[in-house]
Amino acid sequence: MKKQLSIFLLFLWLAIPAAQASPEFMIDSDWLSEHKEDKNLVILEVRYYPHRYFTVGHIPGAIQVQRFKDLGDNNANPLMRFPSREALEKTLRSWGVNDDSTLVLYDDSNTALVSRLYYLLDLYGFNMKHVKILSGGTTDWSAFEEMAREPTPAPKPGAVTLKAAHPLLSVEWTDVYDDVVSRRDPNIVLLDVRPHDMYTGKVIKHSIMGGHIPGAINVVSLDGTSAQKWRSDSELAELYKPVPRGKTVYVYCHDGFRMSLAYMQLKHLGYKDVRLYNGGWSHWGNRLSLPVVDGDKPYAGDFEL
Repeated sequence: MKKQLSIFLLFLWLAIPAAQASPEFMIDSDWLSEHKEDKNLVILEVRYYPHRYFTVGHIPGAIQVQRFKDLGDNNANPLMRFPSREALEKTLRSWGVNDDSTLVLYDDSNTALVSRLYYLLDLYGFNMKHVKILSGGTTDWSAFEEMAREPTPAPKPGAVTLKAAHPLLSVEWTDVYDDVVSRRDPNIVLLDVRPHDMYTGKVIKHSIMGGHIPGAINVVSLDGTSAQKWRSDSELAELYKPVPRGKTVYVYCHDGFRMSLAYMQLKHLGYKDVRLYNGGWSHWGNRLSLPVVDGDKPYAGDFEL
């Protein structure tokens, strides 16, 4: 009897979904199933490997977003500096986006890829109340629904109109150098959200130099996700506990996706002033004249003086 009761309790426990974060912009596959035929709905897929839009499949009606070509400045160095307002507006219109469109974004990478698009929409003044993110991404949808392999036909061009970039949502390397490396402004926190081995310099990827920008603390934004979903609000709050509230937060990663995820997570937790470094480590780590620090501490060597 006790054994049967134990088995029953185990099945009951497995049936209870794990606690997850509850941002207003998060939707589930049931919501999308009910709304996917809505007139103003535009579904956008961003895959880590773009060919899987065709080989593995996509949600029926979804338009492919190529994460580097469509979400960066194709003529910049590094490539993933933010696209101009005009370039992003042109891209969105090619996807059929209008000012009153509702956008559903999904990926196969714990929302790290769609976070870049989410941030760019916010940067250029799109109505963020109309932007949704599919929790669970391709995993949750494909568990119960069919995936399509034929490309979605090109939609009728949209007429969305974006605004000038919000001046308080991004920073350049000169801001980081002045405010953090030089003046050490106590009201600014520099946050490196790359994997810890990249922060310390043990692993060098996407740049010539390893390590981190002097003054940066390390919180790995992807640690706030699991199984294609965000962790609970309490777990996110614990993850970002090293980041003081009430201060301006400058965030960077190596190519602009992890920092955009951190942007969404921090804003959800109530941080008011979060700004992304345009170019990130792919910029700083490839400029041999700019200083770097190795190891676990924000400052080391000459920068400790």
